[in-house]
Order: sequence, then C-alpha cells, then structure tokens
Amino acid sequence: MKKTFFLFIIFLFTQTFAQEKILFWPKGEMPNSKILASKTKKKKVLAELKEPELFAFLPPIKERNQKSVIIIPGGGYSKLTYDEGAFQIAKWMNTLGISAFVLNYRLPTSTDLIQREIAPLQDVQAAIKYIRKNAEQWKISPNLIGVVGTSAGGHLATSVSNISTDYTGLKGDLANISTIPDFAVLFCPVIDLGEFAHKGSRNSLLGENASEEKITEYSMQNRVTEKTPPTILFHNQDDTAVPAMNSILYYKAMTKYKVKGSLFIFPKGGHRFFVTDKNALSENWKKLYADWLAGIGNK
Repeated sequence: MKKTFFLFIIFLFTQTFAQEKILFWPKGEMPNSKILASKTKKKKVLAELKEPELFAFLPPIKERNQKSVIIIPGGGYSKLTYDEGAFQIAKWMNTLGISAFVLNYRLPTSTDLIQREIAPLQDVQAAIKYIRKNAEQWKISPNLIGVVGTSAGGHLATSVSNISTDYTGLKGDLANISTIPDFAVLFCPVIDLGEFAHKGSRNSLLGENASEEKITEYSMQNRVTEKTPPTILFHNQDDTAVPAMNSILYYKAMTKYKVKGSLFIFPKGGHRFFVTDKNALSENWKKLYADWLAGIGNK
C-alpha cells in the first residue's frame, strides 16, 4: 500500500511539472564552434561536442497562461548553478501558470569556442527564436516570452535584452524572428564589469586582460535604450559577491530612458534569492515577482 501511494505521488509530481529536454540549435548549425567549423567531422571529435539545451517545465494545460520565461542560471560564467537558482524557480513559476525553460548555455571558458564572449549570447538568442517559432505547440504566446537571470545569468539576460545584433546566423524561417525578450527579471545580477564587477564573471567572459573598451561595451548599464524591455530587479544590500550597485546602475539607466520596471533592494539575504527563503522580509520577493508579472501584457 505504501509503495503504491509513493508511486502515485511521483506520477502526480511528474504530471504537474512535466520536464522535457530540448536541443534547440538545428543540427550542424551551431556557430562559434571549432569542432563544427573544422573540415574533418570525425565521430570521436563530434562526440566531444557539448550542445546547449533547454529543460522545459510546463504547468498543466488547464492552468497554463500565455506567458513563458527562459531561466538563465548563474555561476560566474565558469559553471552553471541549476538547482535552487533555476530548477526550483521553474517549478515555482509553474504554480503561477507560467511555462519555464531552463537554459543550459555554453560557457565562455570552453576550449571549443572561436570567440568566447558571444557564445552565451548566441545560445540565448537561438533559444528565444526556437520558443517563439514553436510557441503554439506549448499553448503560449510568442510575444510574452521573458528572461529570468540570476547573478552572471542576469548579465546574460541583460545582454540579450539590449544587444539587438543577431549573432545566431540562423537562416530560413528562423532568420527574421526577434531575439529580444518581452520582459526581464533579474536576481543579484552582474551588470557592471568595471568598478563594481564580479571579477570572476568578467575574467571568464572577457579574459583577464580585457581592454577598457571591451569592459565598457559589456557593462550592461551602458547598453540600455528606450527599447530595453520592461525589467524588475531584486538585490540584497549585504551581497558581497555582486554589489547592489550593479542593479542600481541598471535601474538608473532604465529611468534615464523611461524603461518600465521596478527595483527592490532588501537589507539582508546575501547573494541569493531562493524559493525556499524564510527571511521574513526578503521572502516577499515572490509576491512582488508574481504581482509584477501579472501586469505584463496588460494594456
């Protein structure tokens, strides 16, 4: 009896939060890869190629609304932190009726890359195109796709929000699909790569000897325009890994260009915003987040 009940609970959970793994680059068309660019396509070499993927978390169809998000994990551009920083947020977002796709993107430290700093951007741009193209099959809107970024994932989320150049090189019906998300949610984001930089993220993305011009170019407060999508930011004042000035600088730029959005800075919490947080003050991010998203898409 206990075994039957246990199996029923597992079945119920998997049905409620269905997870699907998706390879979103068309076969052989992933750019910026030394392996794919080489003339010899030996099976042994191709086996070493690690392709980006999406993990789809879909709420039950009867509870699903038109919104979806691509969740971009952090990890300082040297690793990816999935569990609390991505998978748990995806499952929680399903309870709001929002479809969530967790992105496994190429890291700029990969030895397979030809140009390190654009690889993560290429992957999230291709993922947005893929979801927009296939939105109908998931019963979501191609015009209500947001990005959720934590830490270095926040830097990538703001990069795709502000860099309009399409680096995917995709052709055919994917060529004219926009790579800009419709909204963005940022947690403790890496924004500035200068004075307030998380040095590990900067070094992984640009290398240890990056020029001042490159640092300025990839400091995302400098890329905000009136076309930046609506954005909500969450940060903790006692974050010693990524100073709260990163979010402040981005929001200041948003204000300058009249970009719709909100900024919330809590006094305590460190470098994290987890679904399981029990801090009486900072756990309020979940209600603020849900209320703000509820207004997205409303005229």
